[in-house]
Amino acid sequence: MPTAIVWFRRDLRLNDHPALVAACESAGADGTVVPVFVVDPRLWEPSGAPRREFLRGCLADLREQTGGALVIRSGDPARVVPDLVRETGAASVHVSFDAGVYGRARDAAVEEALGEVPFVRTGSPYGVTPGRLLKDDGTPFKVYSPFARAWRARGIHSPAGRPDDLRWADGVPTEDLPPAPDLGGTVLPPAGERAGRDAWALFRDQRLLGYATSRNTPGTDGTSRLSAHLKYGTVHPRTLFAEAQALGEQHAEAVDKFTGELIWRDFYADVLWHRPETAREPFNPEMARMRYDTGPVADEHFAAWAQGRTGYPIVDAGMRQLHGEAYVHNRVRMVVASFLCKDLHIDWRRGARYFLDHLVDGDLASNHHGWQWVAGTGTDPSPYYRVFNPIRQGQQFDPDGAYVRRWVPELRDVPDRYVHEPWTVPGGPPEGYPLPVVDHAEERQVALARYQAVRDA
Repeated sequence: MPTAIVWFRRDLRLNDHPALVAACESAGADGTVVPVFVVDPRLWEPSGAPRREFLRGCLADLREQTGGALVIRSGDPARVVPDLVRETGAASVHVSFDAGVYGRARDAAVEEALGEVPFVRTGSPYGVTPGRLLKDDGTPFKVYSPFARAWRARGIHSPAGRPDDLRWADGVPTEDLPPAPDLGGTVLPPAGERAGRDAWALFRDQRLLGYATSRNTPGTDGTSRLSAHLKYGTVHPRTLFAEAQALGEQHAEAVDKFTGELIWRDFYADVLWHRPETAREPFNPEMARMRYDTGPVADEHFAAWAQGRTGYPIVDAGMRQLHGEAYVHNRVRMVVASFLCKDLHIDWRRGARYFLDHLVDGDLASNHHGWQWVAGTGTDPSPYYRVFNPIRQGQQFDPDGAYVRRWVPELRDVPDRYVHEPWTVPGGPPEGYPLPVVDHAEERQVALARYQAVRDA
């Protein structure tokens, strides 16, 4: 019987999976499909424990959905995939297009190793595949807003559905799931396609209507919490977009805000496609001249930031949420990133790497370009002189201190008027909570002076 391989990567689902549809069509009515996931050491080893464990959960769910047919193999895909082709007699290998820096090189190596066996790329993890949207002059977009307008004007494909008759190959030897990492006390969300669909349904039915305002208040459950599911493809943004658009006029404002976040994800993937060096270097080359602090004091400041011990409650709450849930509310991500770069004057790359190590939704394109946006080195018409005030951010977006009190128990009994400035409590902050490591007003001036020095150079 004809056999086709579908190699799962960042698309760990059976619904709305164009590459799976293509594999079924290639196998034909009488053929079978071999579902495989390759544990690639180049990706597995640098991943933090939260991402490893969430991936394990996604694979366990996928194995169950395939009736135990999912084949897991470890090693270099350029060796593993051709070996599996020879072992099964597969006539084609099907994947979702990978636009990542490593993924592009890896897939080219696999395609070369397969020789005459077709390596078929169908669909991608994005609404619009990176590299497809260009300005009228044929150059890539550098700013989000015009990219978003072009994205909406172009539109995206309808969901692909699920093949009616999935015939999985039986008896192909498989390895066990990778070993479970030690998460310490970190609590992760449920993983897998069914969990992703449940998370989306909960948000769509109960939270989406108020999303335009509630998305900025970390003390409420106002966001979708779908980022990890989008990272591993247990749901596709095309599915979310289609179902959100169908909700009707009363949801229009919320749907526009929500789909805007999906477009941000596509935008950053597009930036990385055109400028792969921005995973490591500033998007704005002149910002490579920015002076950052190093040495023992900088290391002490970084440790205080990482441990949630800066003395600024909204910053500390964010970093403690990172360790507690492997997740940080989006508004707070910007606040803690700004504090590291512009109050502590530490290189954005150090913070971006720390986030990737600890986030369950850690994605190179979104994470690193989000950090660059805050650091003023990236794609932004309003760059370095944006400095988030951690006191005002807390007062504006967590006015009753609900978020701070959840993650900083030392401040649970502090009255509202002091919760974002506990050093002003008569007698000082509660026992066990530190004084601010720096003075925000002073460090803001230092940051702006360093930016001016870059411009004057």
